[in-house]
Parts: sequence; structure tokens; C-alpha cells
Amino acid sequence: MLEKREVQEITEKIQSKNWKYHITTFGCQLNENDSEKIAGMLEELGFAKAENEQDANFLVFNTCCVRENAEERLFGKIGEVKNLKKAKDLIIAVGGCMMQEKLMVQKIKKSYPYVDIIFGTHTMQNLPQDIAKVLLEKEKVRDVIDIDGEIYEDLPIKRNSQVSANVTIMYGCNNFCTYCIVPYVRGRERSRKPEKILEEVQHLAQNGYKEITLLGQNVNSYMRTERENGKVDFEIDSFAKLLYAVAKIDGIEKIHFISPHPKDFTDDVIEAISKIDKISRIVHLPLQSGSSKVLREMNRKYTKEQYLALVDKMMEKIPNLMLSTDIIVGFPGETEEDFEDTLDVVRKVNFEQIFMFIYSTRDGTVAATREDQVPEEIKHQRFDRLKELYESKVEENNEKYIGTFHSILIEGKSKNDANMLTGRTDTNKVVVFEPKADCQIGDIVKVKITENHKWYFKGEIEE
Repeated sequence: MLEKREVQEITEKIQSKNWKYHITTFGCQLNENDSEKIAGMLEELGFAKAENEQDANFLVFNTCCVRENAEERLFGKIGEVKNLKKAKDLIIAVGGCMMQEKLMVQKIKKSYPYVDIIFGTHTMQNLPQDIAKVLLEKEKVRDVIDIDGEIYEDLPIKRNSQVSANVTIMYGCNNFCTYCIVPYVRGRERSRKPEKILEEVQHLAQNGYKEITLLGQNVNSYMRTERENGKVDFEIDSFAKLLYAVAKIDGIEKIHFISPHPKDFTDDVIEAISKIDKISRIVHLPLQSGSSKVLREMNRKYTKEQYLALVDKMMEKIPNLMLSTDIIVGFPGETEEDFEDTLDVVRKVNFEQIFMFIYSTRDGTVAATREDQVPEEIKHQRFDRLKELYESKVEENNEKYIGTFHSILIEGKSKNDANMLTGRTDTNKVVVFEPKADCQIGDIVKVKITENHKWYFKGEIEE
């Protein structure tokens, strides 16, 4: 920890020079939530937020290592700011998942020696100390550990929104899907204590937040590791119980969660969703592949038939349920028959949203060592076919919204038209609409859907 004298010295230096920070975030909402905590720490030290990299004196690149293009984007960004480093006082920090990979750290040190700080997913809380070493001792810092990190509570946080917020409930993953690097860089599953989660949500509600998203690599295994190790002495010892507790907090009107794993989607969670009106009616249920053979080789621990049976059960138990999913195209060894199984599931389930990815090898994963990699041309052809099928369903699915009414949380002004407001349906569909005289950001209004524009709707606020 920094001594009080050091904190004062650093803060005075930063404030006297009017230093600003800028954070570039790669990857998922967990990374976004980490970046909000980084921003909170920096502002507590006296940095102000810069709107762009050119105006900043402290640049943070918070990395993701799930997909190959994230590496390419990162190295491109670090290369771009080299001249900025030469032109003025500038500290460059690179952190996040990618920095848990030793080869990536070595590449940064060798090819980009002007990077001042490298920090990992388990040492983010040390960033103020890292900055102190750079400012006070003129040292470069490599602060990465490759063991499972502790959970650090009460870090300062600077939220990106004033009405909706992400709340991390657990860290790490125990699943070891053969295509995924996350367990190696985020560590094993560790759940936050329920009282700390509820305190955070309560604080958000008291400050006017009405929508929260509960985050984790596998949220529906919340407290599982602790239960198995006999370390649970809380009344709230499961994800279902946590959902009930969060829903009781006054002021929170909308609850989302990502990402669950199909193999852990238990009956008590399904029942909780069915009973709690605040929980979104769209549930993210990652498929990854519709082929039982590919799923086995991915180490997903369910079959095509089990996935479809789970969908049927959820549809039966949860009124007005819609599903979104993730699909990977071109996993090693995927045949045309395997891919057709994926298309078959897409047709049967009729997903409201599909997040599609072309498989890319990740060093350190089992799948990367396989010799039966699918040719790039075939992967792209299959991706295009999946995209075509999904988009043909979007128009059809959207038509059922026309003329329906939805409670919409006003998130802000539309990015494409400052005269319009924007929000989302309970099923995560973007809606833009003209404001009424007495409405403002953070209000929940009743909106009638009037026009379908494929990727968004237009609507009208009802009196």
C-alpha cells in the first residue's frame, strides 16, 4: 500500500500538471467493469478523464485474449502512441487478460520497450503503487502473478453510465473448454461474498441506478466451489438465492445476467427467472456448436439433445422467454454434417440474438494443438451461411414487436440523432423515440413500437 505521504506527493504532481487519463478496453463486460475500477483508482489519484488519447498523460490498454484480432488491435494501438510518448509526458500501461500470457509480456518488453507498466488480472488493484514507482522512482513495472488472485472489495469505481451498471459476482472459470484461454488467465472460480454484492447493488439503487447486469464467466455456478469446499456459511449460497435477494432491493427495476453455462442451468434458477418480473425475458444461453461430437471435443459437457431439452424446459417454465446465444464456426475437425447440426439448432430454437465467431487458435489451449484445423475459406463460408440464416429470422422475429408496448429505461440520446432518446426492450432490442417534455435520462417510460428497422425499432412514448 502507498504511504499517505506518497499518495499526497503523487496527487499533487498529477493535479499540478492537470494530467488526464484515457482507457482503451478490449473484450467483454467483465473487462469493461475492470476498466471502470481502473478509472476510479486513477481519479482518486487526481487524474481527470481525457476524451481521446492525444489529450491524455496516462494511457491504459485493458486487454482481452479470447480472440486473435484482439492481439492485432492491441499491438496496432501501442505502435500508434509511440510518437505521443516522445512528444510529451506520457505513461503507458498495458493490463488485463493478455498480460497473464508470458509470451505476450515478453513481446511487449522486447518490441515495445517504451511501455511503462504491465499488470495482470490478479494485480489490477496495485495500479496506484505501480504508478508511484514510475513517477517517484523512475522505474518500469512488471506486476503480473500467475496464481489465482484474491477478491479485492471496495475498490473505487467510475461508472460509464448513470442509469445502468455492471456488478461482478464471481471471477475465474473451472470449465476448461478446449478453445478457451480464460481459465488460464482469470484463474479458478472465486465468488464474491453475497453481502458485498448486495451492498454494491444497494448503493447503486440509492444513487439512482435502475438496471444492473450480474457478471461472471459462469454466473449460475455462483458459490459452487465454496459449497464443494465446505466454506459457505451464508444464507445466500446459490445463484438462484442471489437473484431473489437482488430483486428485493428497492429502486432496481431491471436485472440481467451473463454468462450462464447450459450444463449448470438448474431448476431453481429457471424457477427464479419465472417468478421475478424484474429479470430480463431474454436469457443468454451459449450453444457454441449444435454438433454433439464437436461439443464433446470442446469439453462443453452437454449434447445437442440435452441443450434442446433445456430450451424446451425453459420455454415451458418461463413466460415470454427469448434466448440469445454464442456460436463458434470452424472448430477443429468440424465437418459439414457438424455444421448442419448447428444450423438445425438455430432453426429449431429461433434465437432472438446470435453472437457469431470464427474459431481462432489460442496458444495454450488444447484445440490449438490439433492438426485438423478447418481451412480459413471453409470457416468463412460457413460463417456467411450462419449469418444469412440468422438475418433471415431477424426480420420475421421483429414483426411481432410492431404495435406492442414496452417499459423502456431511457439510457440517453440516440448516437445517430441527438433529438431522439434511446433505450432497450426487456429483450435487449434498441428502441429510439422522441422525448416528451417531462421525461429525462433514467426514467422508465411506456413505449409503443411503431417501426421495424431490422437492428433497431422506432417507437412512441404513450401518454
